[in-house]
Amino acid sequence: MNETWNARLAEDLSGLLETPVKVERAVLLPGGASKEAWTVDVETPEGGLGLIVRRAGGGVIYSDTLSLRHECEVLQAAHESGVRTPRSYGYLEDLAGREAFVMERLEGESVGRRLVRRPEFARAREDLPRQLAEELGKIHAIPPERLPFLPGARKGSGAEYALESLGRELDSLEEPHPAIELGLLWLRENTPQSQGIVASHGDFRLGNFMVDEDEGLVGVLDWEFAHLGDPAEDLAWPLVRAWRFGTDNLRLGGIGEVEPYLERYNVLTGREIGMDHLFYWEVAGNVRWAIGALNQARRHLSGQERSVELAILGRLAAEVEYEVLELIERGG
Repeated sequence: MNETWNARLAEDLSGLLETPVKVERAVLLPGGASKEAWTVDVETPEGGLGLIVRRAGGGVIYSDTLSLRHECEVLQAAHESGVRTPRSYGYLEDLAGREAFVMERLEGESVGRRLVRRPEFARAREDLPRQLAEELGKIHAIPPERLPFLPGARKGSGAEYALESLGRELDSLEEPHPAIELGLLWLRENTPQSQGIVASHGDFRLGNFMVDEDEGLVGVLDWEFAHLGDPAEDLAWPLVRAWRFGTDNLRLGGIGEVEPYLERYNVLTGREIGMDHLFYWEVAGNVRWAIGALNQARRHLSGQERSVELAILGRLAAEVEYEVLELIERGG
């Protein structure tokens, strides 16, 4: 942006933080597929402060995406519940024409390809399966009534809500995708027993974790898809092949095996979620991401938000559709 942007940002942050603020640096981070993320360094009378400003982009991936006001409230609830997540400083209704909220900036690495491949993260990769199970246990313990605005399954099962939502999203594309249709049919015919309804993160996978080389998990980020759903849905989301970032032999996000992660979660929560539940939600996750990737391409093709990254995601949708077919063949 420019000096006008910095001045507006400083004014808004001063009101939000209730102290005079001078913006020293504001840089738009690359890679945000649905929201802008700005890393901002400010000076206050109490000293320097590192912030992240999360600002609305040009459209959303899924129709049930939370507003930034509600995402900010979810972040605050998670932080108060002891989840490793950034502290929220508050919501801005209008930041240069778009809504935004401000949170603390955590230090570490979040790029999935680096986390699964670089040797300096070897120790973190050993700790992450246990840490992720522990954080999911905390997230799923957040009382749903604390977040009354969340979309999702307030009655019935999480699978019923997911199938309704996926069908609606696919219909909105207004074009045929037989592999996705077949995936939805398989999901309808193989629905497992419900494991209850919990507050779900909705995008719990590498790319949305801040990780330190030595400490492992530092924070869980990006809560825009939070909803009420089956706990196995969150558990299975990092199993989706796209979130392994090329390390396909390690089914849990390219970092480890699934069984110890699942066992740790069950011990902490007292649930008895099995590998068959995770397989079902892995199929559902791939169906969901295939639709999401197509939605991203539509944002580009429609002119809503021109982006090479969004166009590439549309191309990758075919790979996810192929994965859906592979999985349902394996599942019978």
